[in-house]
Amino acid sequence: MTRMSRTDGGTDTGNGHHAGRNHEWADHVVLDKAGLPTWLDPVVRAAETVEPLQLSRFLPPENGSGRQSAVLILFGDGPDGPELLLMERAGSLRSHAGQPSFPGGALDPEDGDPQTDGPLRAALREAEEETGLDPAGVQLFGVLPKLYIPVSGFVVTPVLGWWRRPTPVRVVDPNETARVFTVPVADLTDPANRATAVHPRGYAGPAFLVESALVWGFTAGVIDRLLHYSGWERPWDREKQVPLDWRS
Repeated sequence: MTRMSRTDGGTDTGNGHHAGRNHEWADHVVLDKAGLPTWLDPVVRAAETVEPLQLSRFLPPENGSGRQSAVLILFGDGPDGPELLLMERAGSLRSHAGQPSFPGGALDPEDGDPQTDGPLRAALREAEEETGLDPAGVQLFGVLPKLYIPVSGFVVTPVLGWWRRPTPVRVVDPNETARVFTVPVADLTDPANRATAVHPRGYAGPAFLVESALVWGFTAGVIDRLLHYSGWERPWDREKQVPLDWRS
C-alpha cells in the first residue's frame, strides 16, 4: 500500500461531489470474499457473526427515522503490516471538527436502496470524494450491522473493504478534511496507544492515540469492537483516561 502523505493538503478543492457516480465501478458493486489475504479471515468471521448490540448500544430507531449513511473501513498492506485508512476532519467544521474518522457520509439517491447495495456505493463514493482513492481498486467483503449516532441522527452502515490495488490518496477538499492517513493495526492493538476518552458531558469510551491523532467516538468504538471480535485485542489499561475538550 502506498503510504499516505502527511503533508499533502491537496489543491483540488472541488465541490465534494465531483467524481464517482458516473464511473464504471458503480455498476459492479458487490460483496466478494474471494482472494482476501489470510490475515483478514478473523475480520471476515467477525463481520459474519457479530450482533448489533455487541457493537453498540445505540441502534437505529425502530420507527425507521434517521438519515441513512455509510462509512468505509478499508484495510490494506503497509510497510508495517496491515493498516486502516482514516481521515481527519477539518477544524473549521461545525460538528466533529478535527476528529479522525472513517471516510463516509450520507447516502445520495443515486447510491440506490439503503437496505441493499446503497451503502456499498455510498461508502466507495464518499471515500473517493474525500480521499481521492480509486474505488475500482477496493474489494468490498462485508458489512457490519447498522448503528446509530444520536447526536447527528445518522444511521450508519460500516462497510468493510480490502485495498486490493492501492492508489494515491490526498485531501480533496481542505474545507472538509485536514489530512488523510493510515494507521498500522499493530499500533491500534498496542496497549500503550489505548485509553478511555472522557467527555465533560459524561461520555466515556475507547480511544486510540496514533499518528499524532486522538481517535475517539463512533470511529474508535467500531475499531475497538472489530479488534475485540477479530481476536486482535491485547489487554490494555482501561483506567488510563484522556480528557476531551468540551467543544469536541
